[in-house]
Amino acid sequence: MNLSRLLERLQSADSVCVLTGSGISAESGVPTFRGEDGLWSKFKPEELANFDAFIRNPSLVWEWYSYRKKVMKEVSPNPGHEALAALEHMVSDFTLVTQNVDNLHRRSGSSRVLELHGNIERSYCIDCGRFVRDVVIPVKPAAPTCEHCGGLIRPDVVWFGELLPQEIFTEAEEAARRADVFMCIGTSAVVYPAASLSLVAKDAGAFVAEINLERTDLSSRFDETILGRAGEVLPSLIIEFRLLKEAHP
Repeated sequence: MNLSRLLERLQSADSVCVLTGSGISAESGVPTFRGEDGLWSKFKPEELANFDAFIRNPSLVWEWYSYRKKVMKEVSPNPGHEALAALEHMVSDFTLVTQNVDNLHRRSGSSRVLELHGNIERSYCIDCGRFVRDVVIPVKPAAPTCEHCGGLIRPDVVWFGELLPQEIFTEAEEAARRADVFMCIGTSAVVYPAASLSLVAKDAGAFVAEINLERTDLSSRFDETILGRAGEVLPSLIIEFRLLKEAHP
């Protein structure tokens, strides 16, 4: 595992942007929720994670999300998450963009996080828009409702057929455009528009590095592809980067 080129670029970087995908969460044991055993194996995520399904049967959708929330709370951030939290304090301008909804980046200590697909630990009322942190799921077949207006409460995640939050994506584009180094970690680079961020950074002159278990469709466009687990590559990167900064403050 040769990190020398990436380390050289990091050492001179004033701005760093990182995009993470499901690969980094998989190392914590977060399942994809496709082909699950039991009841949920009978449904495709597309059949539950969409607004029409929610309106038709909000209690069923909430039952699935309650299960997902429980599973995600039982896993912990891994060394890859922790390394990115440490990197945030080592760069003057750092932005972490994630496609994951599991909240593991924030739980690991990252604070500058742009969540493109939302956060499963948040919810909001579809009528008045009020955000709710802790949703209490009533006895079936009911679904949680807003205590202010009585409207249905839904998870604050981007469902199939919905657009990404434009303000957050615009902020992510701006971070990619000003980055000196852009790292694409644990993502297949096939889900757009998130995958376009690495190309935005590349076109703006950034050094773009990919850290993944295998090469992707965009690997040929990147400056560096490092094959390996994020939980192994990133801690090594942080250790060497810290040593360089101490040697050349």
